[in-house]
Amino acid sequence: IGRIRALERNKLTKKTLELAQQYFLPPYAFQIRVGALYLLYGLYNTQLCQPKQKIRIALKDWPEIQRFQQDLIDSQHYDAAYIFRTLRLARAFHFTAMPKLLNYRTKKKIQENEFKEEFKDPSNRVNNLITNDVLEELMNIHDHYQKMKCVISADKSQPDKALSLIKDDFVVTLKDITLEHQEWQQNRMVEIIPKCKKKELVCYMAQAKSICVLTSDHRLSSMSRLGSIKVSSRNS
Repeated sequence: IGRIRALERNKLTKKTLELAQQYFLPPYAFQIRVGALYLLYGLYNTQLCQPKQKIRIALKDWPEIQRFQQDLIDSQHYDAAYIFRTLRLARAFHFTAMPKLLNYRTKKKIQENEFKEEFKDPSNRVNNLITNDVLEELMNIHDHYQKMKCVISADKSQPDKALSLIKDDFVVTLKDITLEHQEWQQNRMVEIIPKCKKKELVCYMAQAKSICVLTSDHRLSSMSRLGSIKVSSRNS
């Protein structure tokens, strides 16, 4: 009593690996996918099935998994990359044409995957954090900060070196980093986004261009304002 038979053990193990495998693929965040990789490694090596139940991977998902492996190496998560390589050498993956098993002459059941919203990887996180309004406000604050440093300095044309607690090109550097991230995100979206969602990519690129134009305009205006401050200070 209480002992599980081999058939039931195989079904339970297969279902457990299937549930864990869902978190190994997009749209989940990088940290969640790394955790799923460790979970799959532990489940595969501790199962009691003979022969061992393998991790089912559809061929359409394999390119994304290879990109994930490269991300692990680029991020220097060598422990996770080693675990992934160990699973491959152990032939733990079962490559299939479809994500789920299809049976002949059975009624097709449409089953939607229930994703955990809190585990998803928000691709527009940077856009939500650094918006046009935020960049504009940062530019105004930075300009006002520069003016106040000139006012309290001995040389009114430029702030004292002792007051240089922040880089003069802070906002511009932040803008460049934001645009660099957006460019990387666009290239990644081109690789994985379906054709039916190309409009979303166009909107995303338009938003990035608007940020670039906005910050460039403010940079020119702030430079002109700073120049006028220096001229007025010299005249006084």
